[in-house]
Amino acid sequence: MTQNIFQQELKVSRKEREQHLDQRSVVIWFTGLSGSGKSTLANELEKKLIEQGFSSYLLDGDNIRFGLNNNLSFTAEDRKENLRRTAEVAKLFLDAGIITICCFISPLNEDRKMVRDLIGADDFVEVYVSTPLDVCEQRDVKGLYRKARNGEIHNFTGISAPYETPDSAQVVIDTSREELSFSIDNLIETIKPLVSVFQQA
Repeated sequence: MTQNIFQQELKVSRKEREQHLDQRSVVIWFTGLSGSGKSTLANELEKKLIEQGFSSYLLDGDNIRFGLNNNLSFTAEDRKENLRRTAEVAKLFLDAGIITICCFISPLNEDRKMVRDLIGADDFVEVYVSTPLDVCEQRDVKGLYRKARNGEIHNFTGISAPYETPDSAQVVIDTSREELSFSIDNLIETIKPLVSVFQQA
């Protein structure tokens, strides 16, 4: 731990920021296999939230690794650190009053618990995109499953690294069975009561 640093008291509180934005902030965390549809759902959800007058921001796993976490590999240790840093960023957005959407494979229960604990259970909505592995592999939108099967990618979730099914997700979506519009409507129905506390019904 760095020494000689002190917590700075801020004059504007989270509640005041939320009131200014006329919304309550939460973190919406999408988890699921590569190709399950996380990014598609997250992008569409943010679009709908913006259309309805909310302020939000999307933290996507690939985009985060281009900048903030570009020094991390895909070992178990670095994956954990990737999620820890992202959770800390999401927590800052939460304090800013922003509805924050996070889109990460986040395959292990202990790592998702770490994220939930860092953010706080009352401010955390877990969305498990449960699309089966065979469907994700058939899609292979980034060509990663083919590379993993050929041994070109190691520690690839679902092939050479495990994915642990969430046991506490508030929303479960299987994109191989549900239309996008239906899934988004269900998400909005779950999330809107949480974020609309300052808005007029």
